Amino acid sequence: MAIIKYAIADDHKIFRQGLRFALSDDHKLKLVGEAENGIMLLQVIEKQKPEVVLIDLKMPEMDGVEVTKQIRILYPEIKILILTMFEEEHFIMHLMEIGANGYLLKNAEPEEIKKAIHAVFENDFYFNDLVSNAMLRNIVQKKNIAARFKKEVKLNEKEIEILKLICKELTTAEIAKEVFLSQRRVEGIRSELLEKIGVRNTAGLVLYAVKNGIVA
Repeated sequence: MAIIKYAIADDHKIFRQGLRFALSDDHKLKLVGEAENGIMLLQVIEKQKPEVVLIDLKMPEMDGVEVTKQIRILYPEIKILILTMFEEEHFIMHLMEIGANGYLLKNAEPEEIKKAIHAVFENDFYFNDLVSNAMLRNIVQKKNIAARFKKEVKLNEKEIEILKLICKELTTAEIAKEVFLSQRRVEGIRSELLEKIGVRNTAGLVLYAVKNGIVA
């Protein structure tokens, strides 16, 4: 497996040091930069090209919300993991909607953080119970969910099949093997799903699939 380059953005140096130490025994992860705020993180990204970034929400000069928006515009291929003390559902939903690939609390065990980094790198998203419960409650309460999807969405059988496999957290390679298509074609269908449904990332695809009964 390829080495995953990651960066950390948090205004507390002692937390960055602790996180760096906690992840240091995973030899498939390589720290390529640290930042105290969103502005510095963008500079790190430009120079070091990390594949995954771990971002705190509350930072000076440019906070986690704003830098997430900027990364999605400037570097859409980068995977974003929010790592914060805020567990309120409106924070979780807002960050997932603007492009975060996962959302963790700072008191998460190191093994879960490692698992999340690998998951977003390989599968594009990581849903723990915190995120899943927030999303499902939001669906039940129907808080503006419909507005996030295009009104007329018609998926063919192959698209539905691949959408179900995406929801099972299969990698592109695993999906390709399952449906007897090339990885390039699977990526193409995934892009078509994003366009048809009108969402930005895999989190949006999963949300659509749950709301429309494609997956339980």
